[in-house]
Amino acid sequence: MSFISNVSNQLSLLKRLGLLLTLSLVLVQCGKKSEPEFHLRASLLVNESHTWFQAFEYFSEILEERTNGRIVLDNYHSEQLAKESEAIRMIRAGVIDMTTTGSPLSNWVEILTFCELPFLLRDSTDMRVLINSDIGKRMEQEMIDKIGLRPLGQFPGGPRHLTSNRPIKHPDDLKGLIVRVPNVPSFVTAWEALGAKPTPMAFSEVFTSLQQGTVEAQENGFAIIKAGGFFEVQKYVNQTAHVVSWTYPVIGEEKFQMFPEDLRKIFLQAVEDMVKHEHKLFLKDQEKIKSDLEEAGMTLVEVDKDAFGEAARESIFNSLSPEMQKVYNDILKLRE
Repeated sequence: MSFISNVSNQLSLLKRLGLLLTLSLVLVQCGKKSEPEFHLRASLLVNESHTWFQAFEYFSEILEERTNGRIVLDNYHSEQLAKESEAIRMIRAGVIDMTTTGSPLSNWVEILTFCELPFLLRDSTDMRVLINSDIGKRMEQEMIDKIGLRPLGQFPGGPRHLTSNRPIKHPDDLKGLIVRVPNVPSFVTAWEALGAKPTPMAFSEVFTSLQQGTVEAQENGFAIIKAGGFFEVQKYVNQTAHVVSWTYPVIGEEKFQMFPEDLRKIFLQAVEDMVKHEHKLFLKDQEKIKSDLEEAGMTLVEVDKDAFGEAARESIFNSLSPEMQKVYNDILKLRE
C-alpha cells in the first residue's frame, strides 16, 4: 500500500513539475519580443542635436508603434555607418536602408544638382516653387528611376554661408583660401570661380581638418555650423547665402517595394508626420541659432552678395550640359 502511495505521490509531483515547466515556457514566449518583419538602418551625416536626426528618431518611434513592431528603424548619426556618398552606394547595394542627401546625387544624375546649385535660388519661396514645379517632380522621379532611391519629402537646410578665421566681404577676399566643400561638382566650380581653393571632403572630417589647418574655411547652413561645433575653430560667419538648399530623406526603392500594402500606407503616413515635425523643429531652431553662434564667439559678417553672384554664375552655367542649361533657364522663368 505504501509502495502504491509513493508511486502516486511521485506521479503527482511529476505532473506539477510538468505544469510549472509548461507555464514557464508560456511566460518566456509571452515576454519574448517578436522579430520585426523589416529591420531598417539609417545613416545620417549630422549629430544628435540636429533637427534631421531628431526627426528620424521621432519617425522611428511612431513607425514602430503604428506597425506594432513590424517595422523597426535604427538611426546612426555623425556618419558612423558611412560617409554621405558611401551611404548612397550602400543603400543601392541593400546594405543599409535610409539616409538624407541632396546635391551629391548629381554624381549619378545631373538634374539633382539643382537642389543645391550655388547662386540660383534667392530664398525659401524660390525653393518651394522649384520643388513643386514639373522640374522638381522630374528630379524626384529620376531619383527613383535612375538611382533607386525614393525621396520622402524634403527637409529645409536654410541658406548656406561661409565660415572662416578672417572676414570675407567680397570675392577678392577669398584669393587662395582653402575651402572645404561637399563632393559636388557645382560647388567646386563656384568656389574656383570666386578665387578660392575648394577641397571636397566628407563632413565627418571637417572639424578636425579646420582644427589642424588642412582647410581654412567651410560652408554650411546655420544649423550645421552649430551642430558641427565649428564655432570652436572658426571666428566668422560670412553671410554669403550662396545656396538656398534642402535635403531629401530617402529610402532604397527596392526596400520600399518589399513592404506589403498595409505597411506601405502606414510608412508613408509616418513619413508625412516626420517631415511636418522636422519643419517645426527647424523653424524653432532658426529663431535662436544666430544668437547662439554669436554667444559662442562668432562674428556675423554682411557681404556683397551681388558681387559673389556675378563672379560665379557664368562659370556655373557653363559647367552644365546643354540640356541642364535649358533647365537652368526654365528655373529662372519660374519666378517671373
